[in-house]
Amino acid sequence: MDYLTILQILDSTIRLATPLLLACLAGLFSERAGIFDIGLEGKMLMAAFLSAAVAYVSGSAWLGLLAGIAASMALSILHGLASITFRGNQLISGVAINFLAAGLTVLIAQDWFRQGGRTPSLAGNARFEPITLPFAETLQSVPVLGPLYHDLISGHTALVYLAFACVPATWWVLYRTRFGLRLRAVGENPAAVDTAGVSVVGLRYAAVVICGILCGIAGAYLATALQAGFVKDMTAGRGYIALAALIFAKWRPWYALSATLLFGLLQAVALRYQNIDLGGVIIPVQVMDALPYILTVVILAGFVGKAIPPRAGGEPYVKER
Repeated sequence: MDYLTILQILDSTIRLATPLLLACLAGLFSERAGIFDIGLEGKMLMAAFLSAAVAYVSGSAWLGLLAGIAASMALSILHGLASITFRGNQLISGVAINFLAAGLTVLIAQDWFRQGGRTPSLAGNARFEPITLPFAETLQSVPVLGPLYHDLISGHTALVYLAFACVPATWWVLYRTRFGLRLRAVGENPAAVDTAGVSVVGLRYAAVVICGILCGIAGAYLATALQAGFVKDMTAGRGYIALAALIFAKWRPWYALSATLLFGLLQAVALRYQNIDLGGVIIPVQVMDALPYILTVVILAGFVGKAIPPRAGGEPYVKER
């Protein structure tokens, strides 16, 4: 395997890991506040559809991004109403959101565009274009470091750089701010937070809204940057993979980056190497495509018992009178 091939695989890894990273950080905020969110998949899917639809009609990828965030936030608030205000089962609420998004996106897309539940292809300003970083062209001829900077670091869309910037930002918010301290406390001992005079409901809604924003960016990235439009079920289980990565990362931002890059690498390898011949034994393309999902099952089976979630996670808070 030559240096150029390695760079191409790593470049694909970054692109494919971006929506997983955003969704993983979204789940991190929500679950750190004690709200388990199985509905990451549905929020991403709804955001992908509405961002593609608005971007196509308006011709602006940025308006599509805002529309995607709005759609995801609407589902997040719906999840908050069900699980925080009405103290419903958080897992059932999340699953319901996934089913709702899977059905609504196809139904509305077919009604609006008449293309079998998909949006028209996006082009021009309706898509996020790659950004060439300063001196990328100049340094390209420099051995090793030049191609690394030009082919791997430069040439991604704005949403990729935003996603990776969210990692240190999330770490800083959770571990270096009063809001982050209270958010983590709500996920561990909401009664203590309530006793201190801080609104448990307010903090949990704030976490759910942040989750919606990040899922909205992830969905918009899928439809307006990674691909050129919306197709049915285009999230393809990425929300569930992000949840597995979150467990693998033990609800920590920097570990979440490593976990999602691992999943992205597996997807990149599966896309590049299909029907591999190992000494006469052919590994079919279906096995390669299933690698990320196999790893998801392995992680859930091997790490669920070892990774300790927030103690108050999944439990509605009832204020004592």
